[in-house]
Parts: sequence; structure tokens; C-alpha cells
Amino acid sequence: MKNVLVLEGSSRSGGNTERLTNEVLRDVERTTIYLREKTILPIVDKRHDEEGFSIVNDDHDAIMEEVFKHDILIFSTPIYWYSMSGLMKTFIDRWSQTLRDPRFQMKAEMKKKEAFVVACGGDNPRMKGLPLIQQFQYAFDFIGLPFSDYVIGQGSKPGEIMNDPYALHVAKALNEMIKRKIHLNG
Repeated sequence: MKNVLVLEGSSRSGGNTERLTNEVLRDVERTTIYLREKTILPIVDKRHDEEGFSIVNDDHDAIMEEVFKHDILIFSTPIYWYSMSGLMKTFIDRWSQTLRDPRFQMKAEMKKKEAFVVACGGDNPRMKGLPLIQQFQYAFDFIGLPFSDYVIGQGSKPGEIMNDPYALHVAKALNEMIKRKIHLNG
């Protein structure tokens, strides 16, 4: 049986993105990491320094170890200023370090997984959120992580996502897809 990890990038507990993610994963067992509860330091770019990256004393490596243990990854982020949340961006920026860390085989591990994105925003998000989806696609392509699908919901004030029938319909379809994947070749 495949297992699911949610990387929750909202700074607000119980917000629209989290609620939509819960709809996508209704009746699905999962592990959730709330990035807002973790310490993830910004990257100090040492890709071209002779000594390379140093180990950073924060939660990023432990989060990546959880990522490597799971088969299906849900990247859940509100759309902040037409992009992913700063919490999510800082987490992904650190992949540059993980890629070069000899303790991890990031590309080999990530190609065994698949990713979904759940995003919510308040300003015409299904159109203005598309660059966010493309941003995830490029990042996933770079590390070899298959990108399965996404849902973008309309909602600004807490709870408004429940008034978006289109997003709820897509969430239900993704829920059915994920349930099939969990049990496929289990």
C-alpha cells in the first residue's frame, strides 16, 4: 500500500488550502507536516564554493527524510502574491542543498514518487495561479518527481473554499484517483 505525505505550506491553521487538501484526502490516511511549525532556514547558496554546502541545524533534513519515506506527496500552499507561500518556497529552495548532499540520493528517490499540488487564492486563482503550477512543474521536472495533477480553489476568507463547487468537484476526483493509486500494486 502506498503512503501519503502532505507538505502544508500555509501560515494559517485551518485555512482554505488546508480545508481543500482535506477534501482531496477525505478518508485517506496520511502524514501531514505543517511547515509553519518547523524551522527551515533560508538557503545560503554555496553551489559554486569549493567547500560546498555545510549541514544546517534546522528541520529541513528531517522533513526530507519523511519525504523519502512516502510515495505520494501533496504540496499544499495558499497562493500568496501569485506564487507559493514563503514557507513552501524556502523549503523548496533548500532542495539545491539536498541535491548535493551525499547523505541523500534525492533524484533517485524522487523519481519513485508522485506529486499533487493543492492551492487556494482569492484573486481569480484558476487563471492567476497557473504560473504557480508551472513553477512546481519546473521544480518537479528538475528533480525527476512525476507531477500527477493539481487543484486550484477560490477562497480568501477562512471557509470560502466550501463555496467553490468547481474546486470541490476536482478535489473529489483527485480523492478517487489517489485512493486508487494507494491500493494499486500496494
